[in-house]
Amino acid sequence: MRIRKPTPTGAGIAGVVVVLSLALVPAAFAGKNGGSHTGGGSGGGTIAGPMLVTDVNGNGVVNHGDTVTFNVSASTATPYVDLVCSQNGGVVYSATAGFFANYPWPWTKDMNLASQMWTGGAANCTATLYTFNSRAKKVVLATLPFTAQA
Repeated sequence: MRIRKPTPTGAGIAGVVVVLSLALVPAAFAGKNGGSHTGGGSGGGTIAGPMLVTDVNGNGVVNHGDTVTFNVSASTATPYVDLVCSQNGGVVYSATAGFFANYPWPWTKDMNLASQMWTGGAANCTATLYTFNSRAKKVVLATLPFTAQA
C-alpha cells in the first residue's frame, strides 16, 4: 500500500500567508502612537514620555537642562531605561535606571538633560526600555525617540 502525502492547496497556502501577514502587522505599526512606543523584543513593554520633572525655563517643553522621567509598562519584573542623547552624531548624554520597586538607586529615574559634553543646544534622544533574559542578554522591549530643545 502506498501512502500519499497531501499536497498543499491554493487555499491552504493563502491561509498561511494571511496568518503570517497578520502576525507581522503589529510589529510594523509598533511605536506609531506618539509618546508611547512598543518595540520588537520578547516579553513586550511600552515607554511613555518624556515627562518633565523639572522644567527649568517653564515653557512646558523638554529642553537642555530639564529633568525628565518616563512611564514604563513591561511584562518583566526588572525593566530598565537607557537614555542616550546626541548632537551632530556624537553622544553627549547617557543615563541608565531601573524602573522597578527594589532598584537600589531610585532617584536615577529622574534624568537631568545636561552633561560636560552637552552644555547647550538641541539634541536627538532615544529612551530604550529593556530587560535581561536568563542568559544575561539585553532584550529591547520598546524605544522612544524624542528631541530635547535648546
